[in-house]
Amino acid sequence: MQAGKLRHRIVLQAGTASQNSFGELTQTWAAISGGTVWASVDALSGREFLDSRQIEAQVDYRIRIRWRDDVTERNRITWTDPMSVAHTFEIRAVLPDATSRRQLELMCAEVK
Repeated sequence: MQAGKLRHRIVLQAGTASQNSFGELTQTWAAISGGTVWASVDALSGREFLDSRQIEAQVDYRIRIRWRDDVTERNRITWTDPMSVAHTFEIRAVLPDATSRRQLELMCAEVK
């Protein structure tokens, strides 16, 4: 993997469940150890659909990072693009480079 292609700074986060003062379970997110990494963020496809009588948009992304063995579909990613717009991504699939263990491809969907 060429270092020049990894030009975006992302944060890998892990969720923990906790109870609030009303006894409800809530999900909180925090950066994992060493979770701020360089990545390549590419939009793959987009679509619009009708959900609860409102038009929603969804964009799918491919995010490439250097090999790590602690990234799963239970993690999420935050990223601020060059226009200073914050994005949060749900990891849908982790596709490892099994032969050389140099990179991970993370197939993601943006969370609104």
